[in-house]
Amino acid sequence: MNAAPNHILIVGGGTAGWMAANLFAHQWKSKGIKVSLIESDVIGTVGVGEGSTPFLKDFFEKLEIPESQWMKEANATYKCGISFPGWSTHIGFDSYIHPFYSMVDSSDVPIFFEQADIRRRSQQAQAHPDHYFVTSKLIKNSLSPILKQDKKNKLDYGYHFDAELLGRFLAKNAVATGVAHIKDKVTSINLNPEGNIESVTTVDSGVINADIFIDCSGFRGMLIQGALGEKLISYESYLPNDSAVAIQTPLEDMQEIPSETVSAALKYGWAWKIPLMNRFGNGYVYSSKYITPEQAEAELKQHLGISKDDKVKSLHLKWTPGRISNHWKKNCLALGLSQGFLEPLEAPMLNIIQQTCESFIACLEASNFSEHYMPAFNTSINQLIDGTRDYLQGHYKLNSRTDTQYWIDVRENQIISNELSGILKGWYDGRDFNQVLRENLKANPYQKTSWYCMLAGLGYFKSFDQISDELPESDVKENLKLESQFYTHAEQLRRVSGQG
Repeated sequence: MNAAPNHILIVGGGTAGWMAANLFAHQWKSKGIKVSLIESDVIGTVGVGEGSTPFLKDFFEKLEIPESQWMKEANATYKCGISFPGWSTHIGFDSYIHPFYSMVDSSDVPIFFEQADIRRRSQQAQAHPDHYFVTSKLIKNSLSPILKQDKKNKLDYGYHFDAELLGRFLAKNAVATGVAHIKDKVTSINLNPEGNIESVTTVDSGVINADIFIDCSGFRGMLIQGALGEKLISYESYLPNDSAVAIQTPLEDMQEIPSETVSAALKYGWAWKIPLMNRFGNGYVYSSKYITPEQAEAELKQHLGISKDDKVKSLHLKWTPGRISNHWKKNCLALGLSQGFLEPLEAPMLNIIQQTCESFIACLEASNFSEHYMPAFNTSINQLIDGTRDYLQGHYKLNSRTDTQYWIDVRENQIISNELSGILKGWYDGRDFNQVLRENLKANPYQKTSWYCMLAGLGYFKSFDQISDELPESDVKENLKLESQFYTHAEQLRRVSGQG
């Protein structure tokens, strides 16, 4: 393939498939490239992921889709960060917020770094990250990340959304821009003598040929794993959680809608709580080695205040954490669950989908649609996923709970990457942390601020019993007068939905 393809066929819909369809159609509409997506009405989608990082904001801006157009259709709300109650038992560090860093924080974040470094040297300091970031303040005051007046320093933020509704919106938008939507079921994948995918055979549409195939078939990996033989590399030894149960709960009348994802530690894993405009999405991510699905559902119900006899609808999920090695193989790109899955903590998977798709586009364009950059592409995507794995595992390594064997085991787990080991050791030993990160981050998607927030937020300091964190909270960001300069979250959501 050394010229622009005539036809790109995406196999599978969902968020991954329709994100790809929109990006391809938008990027190559002037090249006359046909983009088609085939999906079966029979095969359901996982549809649980309801949170994003700020990268999703960039996605919609690239497509020139305003928030007022898509958020109301996906029941979306703003996300200023993620709180982690219950992961740490250290006094003063029982919860922390992983904020979204913006330029408006630039004057105070160096103070946070300095205070954390002082604390690493076993001296008294105000090292809790919640005191230094605007989005942390917004979360605690139920404020949105949108300023009432357009200011020079805008905030980064993510979103919460109904995954199924977002998929429907993206499908509608893609079809409106010329993507062909084929409702059919793929029954077989057909290879040519060179081992490339030549076509797919379907129930009603017969044989469909294409030049490039995008595998969005979910955990099955119908094309990349089934037809091309790519194998999943298990990461169970790094991330033991392999199951989840999800339950929806109503949003009470007059209830203030939070602007945070809550990731609360439970006995054998953690529970998410995600606010939408019409409900809460809740779930319990756990390891099946320690608890059964029935026990997990009962514990989640107890956590949510639901009677164990209440017949609320629940969705149980099972996966093997891991990834494949070759996300781009022959003329096929794996995207979404077909390329692997880690777990929902920190909502990383949507970002991996977006970065994979955008990098694939860039590599094809830079090489005149050849496979020249395929090896470099696969290396970069593997580094992206492995770096994400390390950051997620860091949460478990830094927990200080002792109430169940699960939390003890994930903390004492010695199977970690050299990079994560170097970061944890360098922090605890008081080394120059900038140098530690330079040595170990490589292509890690989580940079300095995120690592400081997690390490300090979970209270990973020496001589903990001898040092109190009970210093007066600083007046960081008081000059912003949050209550007057930012919309409340509810106000901004009404404006986005056209009700304000």
